[in-house]
Amino acid sequence: MSLLPKALTVPIMSALRRWFASRAPKSDSVTLNLRNVYIFFSCEGMLFALLLIITFIAGINYGNNLVLGLFFYLVSVWLISFHVTFAHISGLQVRILEVTTAEAGAPIWVTLQLRSESRQSRRQLVFDFEQLDKKINKRADKKTKNSKDNQHSVLVTQLQGEQVIRLPIQTHTRGQLELPRLKIKTVYPLGIMRAWSYVYFARTAWVYPKPEAFDWQTQYAVVSMDDLPTGGQYRQGQDDFERLDNYIEGESLARVSWGHVARGQGMFTKHFGDPVGHEQMLDYVDMPAAHHEHKLAQLAYGVMTLAQLGVPFKMRLPSEEQTVVPMGEGDGFAQACLLRLAKAP
Repeated sequence: MSLLPKALTVPIMSALRRWFASRAPKSDSVTLNLRNVYIFFSCEGMLFALLLIITFIAGINYGNNLVLGLFFYLVSVWLISFHVTFAHISGLQVRILEVTTAEAGAPIWVTLQLRSESRQSRRQLVFDFEQLDKKINKRADKKTKNSKDNQHSVLVTQLQGEQVIRLPIQTHTRGQLELPRLKIKTVYPLGIMRAWSYVYFARTAWVYPKPEAFDWQTQYAVVSMDDLPTGGQYRQGQDDFERLDNYIEGESLARVSWGHVARGQGMFTKHFGDPVGHEQMLDYVDMPAAHHEHKLAQLAYGVMTLAQLGVPFKMRLPSEEQTVVPMGEGDGFAQACLLRLAKAP
């Protein structure tokens, strides 16, 4: 717990953040130097500093040369540790290579290239992005402490030459995401001193809406269940959905129409026609949701569904009513559509 009241802690921390940011301009390629590398005693180093004070006072007070000799020996150890710890951070080059996109609530991944021109290996370097919601991430870290997939930091045990690492950044809302500051730290070699630096990247990331499923059959169906022939149940529509048949044991449960099961109408299997020669138009105005963000989320669901089926499709947003929207298929086109959803006003 902080010794200062919260009313004083928040302004002090804000002032420190602004000061750190002023000493490290935003850039996608950074070399750490005297201006943006900081060093101070670690938690264990504070005890070492207390030991220095005690031995000095005891040596002066009692005039004991052995105690004073011990004091000067400990000071020399501290000075060597100070120099080595600082040298492990200073001169390190960090460059951003790639930033992925992700749905809201999922982490984006940042690929970094580390480069060291020093002849000596750099050891025990810890890299982590400052997470946007610390309270949520602290709870997640407690639950997934031993899970490698949920770790927010990367430990580089030895760096000589070049190395590439990937770090996650948790997302929460759709839209443009400014990358939080990257913290690099080490306590090598003795753990007495802690050197660290902050890197501010100029590149931004895009977060598309989390896909929200909607009743695809109801949206595109034109024939009601009561008008279907008894031999087989058919639905005609704009997409490649073809018919519903009675469920046969052994068929994939992924094709079961669970909406009919929930209504007590029995188990039916959904069948789709050959998608070749068919195309779809995903239009913002056709989405059944009432709110803007929910419509975008349903469009994201439609994009991912059609991409998995391999069906050519178009997507139209409100800002594109007077423009010709492109048509395509596959994962590459789906990613381009999701990026358009992320940038939608």
